[in-house]
Amino acid sequence: MKIRTGIGYDVHQFADGRKCILGGVDIPHTIGLLGHSDADVLCHAIADAVLGALGLPDIGFYFPPEDADIEGICSLDILKKCRSLADEKGAELQNVDSAIVAEAPKVMPHLTAMKKNISDALGIEPEDVGIKATTNETMGFVGRKEGIAAMATCCLIIHN
Repeated sequence: MKIRTGIGYDVHQFADGRKCILGGVDIPHTIGLLGHSDADVLCHAIADAVLGALGLPDIGFYFPPEDADIEGICSLDILKKCRSLADEKGAELQNVDSAIVAEAPKVMPHLTAMKKNISDALGIEPEDVGIKATTNETMGFVGRKEGIAAMATCCLIIHN
């Protein structure tokens, strides 16, 4: 048995005419996030944390941005793929913890729904999904409201 941890980080810039999807929830906002997928920065950071804990390549390896077949893919499906990769390796996901860094929109009212979506996609309990939200104190691209960043960790046990 091995206990493994992984970290993930992602960032997406804001863009007009896009939805603002975080944790699989369409957050009401005047602009959304730009990306080849639904640009769910939170799910992407969590996916990279899971993949890292498994010792696998990052999200771009499995979901390359030049692949037209996955354009607009729901990032919860990306998490489901991470779960299947964990199953293939005999890994049991213990928990994920994450932080969203954004000046806007406010995400706290949506945390319960985000935790449910993420836990369902990963096959873990909602209480095993941590999500915090913070600002960048008006500094940098996040502080200037140009985009959103997210970071995540994952802990898992490999049984083989």
